[in-house]
Order: sequence, then structure tokens, then C-alpha cells
Amino acid sequence: MPHDFPDTRASLLVDIRDPSNVHAWSVFSELYRPVIYRMARRRGLQDADAQDLAQKVLVSVARAIGNWEEDSQRGRFRHWLSRVTRNAIIDVFRRMKPDVALGGSAIARVLNQSPAAQETEIDYEYERSVFRQAARLVQKEFQESTWKAFWQTTVDGQPVAAVASQLGQTSGAIYTARSRVMKRLKEAVDDLREAKG
Repeated sequence: MPHDFPDTRASLLVDIRDPSNVHAWSVFSELYRPVIYRMARRRGLQDADAQDLAQKVLVSVARAIGNWEEDSQRGRFRHWLSRVTRNAIIDVFRRMKPDVALGGSAIARVLNQSPAAQETEIDYEYERSVFRQAARLVQKEFQESTWKAFWQTTVDGQPVAAVASQLGQTSGAIYTARSRVMKRLKEAVDDLREAKG
């Protein structure tokens, strides 16, 4: 899982310190709510519980962001957010009735996961979130067959020849379509990273 994408833009962290800055909170929520939700779901929370947890974590961030300062001892913002999310998940499992918890092992899994694994997970989820947003934006720019050629061969991992046959195109056309989409997608990812950190 990659670790090399940028930290949350410092200006966004400054902007969300103002609770009335609706735009900054919208950008922040759009980026991190899905990350928090997926982390909760992977730990065994049901959809509604994971949605509630994501909201509670965002509220916790809103309350604490004024006191958060990046330093070498505490780490990057996303690592702090990972710890906040982990603690919120643990709290959910502690409040569950014993027969509701997943055999008692769900909280143990969360507790036993190393901080480094937590940080890697939030980095990975952040990257997925950026990719998904970029893909939604870029898909609109291409014809359906071009997008399918890219998605089926690159994301789904289908053989180029099979996709070419299915779409009634040559393998060369599939490679060209895939290259065009990948180039544009990389630009969109870079733009989102620059805009959102």
C-alpha cells in the first residue's frame, strides 16, 4: 500500500478550524468521511453504525482541530485521524452487548492492529478516495466505449484481446483508449491532491 501521497493541505486544516467555513468542511468531509466509513466497515460495523461512527469522528475532529498541531512526535494529520477513528471504533465495540459483538474478536482485532498498520490503512483509503473522485470526474469526459476499454483492462484486469473483441475494436484501439484515460486520470488525481491535500 502506497505511503507517498501528500498530507492534508495545511490551509485546509487551518480553514476547518473555523466551524462556519462551510466550504472547507464540505471538502474535508467529502475526502475523509468515506475513508472513516470504510475503516469502520472493515472492522465489522454494520452500514448504519459505520455511518454514525463517521459522523461522530467528524464531530470529534471539529471539536479538537483547534488544538491539533503537527509535530514529529505526533505525526501527520491523517495519522492522528487514524487514531481518533480507531478509538471511536473501539468505543462502539465496548458499548455493544456481548452477543452483538463479533464473537468478542472484533475489538481484539482493532486493539491488536499496530499503529503503523492503522496509518498505512488510512493512507491507502485516502488514495482510494482521491482515485474514486478523479474517476467520477474523468469518466464524463470520455465516450462510454473508451471508458469501458480503460476500466475493464486496467481496473478489472481483463485481457486486452477479450475487451477488444467484446467492444468490437482492435487491441491497438484499446491500448490507445486506455492510455488516453490513464493520462487524463493522472492529471485529475494530481489536481485533486493539490486542491485537497
